[in-house]
Amino acid sequence: MNLSDLNKKINSELIGSRTTKINSISSIKKISENSIVFLLKYTSINEKLIPKYTSFLLDLKTYKSFKNPANFNFLIVEDPKIAFAKLTKLFKKDLSSPEHQIIKPNAHKILIGKDVSFGKNFKYGFNCIIEDNVMIGNNVTFGNNIVIHSDTIIGNNVSIESGSIIGSEGFGNVINKNKKWKHIFHLGNVILKNDIHIGSNCCIDRATIDSTIIHSGVIIDNLVHIAHNVIIGENTAIAAKVGIAGSCNIGKRNMIGGMVGIVDHISTVDDVIISATSSVFTDIKEPGVYTGIMPISIHAKWKRTALWISKLDKIVKLINLREKKS
Repeated sequence: MNLSDLNKKINSELIGSRTTKINSISSIKKISENSIVFLLKYTSINEKLIPKYTSFLLDLKTYKSFKNPANFNFLIVEDPKIAFAKLTKLFKKDLSSPEHQIIKPNAHKILIGKDVSFGKNFKYGFNCIIEDNVMIGNNVTFGNNIVIHSDTIIGNNVSIESGSIIGSEGFGNVINKNKKWKHIFHLGNVILKNDIHIGSNCCIDRATIDSTIIHSGVIIDNLVHIAHNVIIGENTAIAAKVGIAGSCNIGKRNMIGGMVGIVDHISTVDDVIISATSSVFTDIKEPGVYTGIMPISIHAKWKRTALWISKLDKIVKLINLREKKS
């Protein structure tokens, strides 16, 4: 694409050559004449070491920081981060296109069950499995080795990265009088609403009877487990290695840090931030930032508690010293 094409895609202000060809997005360290570079804040750049007519995506304030702007091309936007996100989608390689099928065609296969429906523009990688009674909306993309279990419903504009499993059997068990575990088979399904991104090697379990629901706008990092009957509210972000146990109800616009563990039947309100590695044992009933191991508490309170914990050794020494003197 040339800069004029990109300009139209992101609705920017173009300063420079409209015909310059762009074939990639690059970092400032690997800049080339045919790449575009994202700059949110102007940093020290040796303009002699970068090619003439290199293209930049930035805001107007950053543009004005260049010493010799005539030597470069610029796409100026109000929000460079959003524009950058749009450009990354344009330049993402389509693994389902013929030019990337470099091995035997029959290896690039998908196993499809009965009564499966597809929307428009469905793309998939290698060795995907879609079981019976699955509904897939428009503009859905699967990576490699994706498994979609029966009765799953997937909305529009959903992307699922390689190795993830949607609708797997939940971990519901009871112990009998002989102290042996009996499995509760899960008869429900998973519903993925619209505009959802799911990372690699994630597992979302089907509900026991009803539905595990991931609402629109949710983004999920790699290696996340969401158990049966869980409901995730709109526009929530979940970082890597999070585990959410069964029947939790997570509010809208929550931000859950890496390695957070949430026990079963927990509810959170909207606009909650849970710091990385926290363990959540009780409902969160007010918006705010929460941090902690046992128990979780308001972030500001946890910092005061952590301060005292760090001084426990000194406090114990003082107590022992006083006891010896007395």
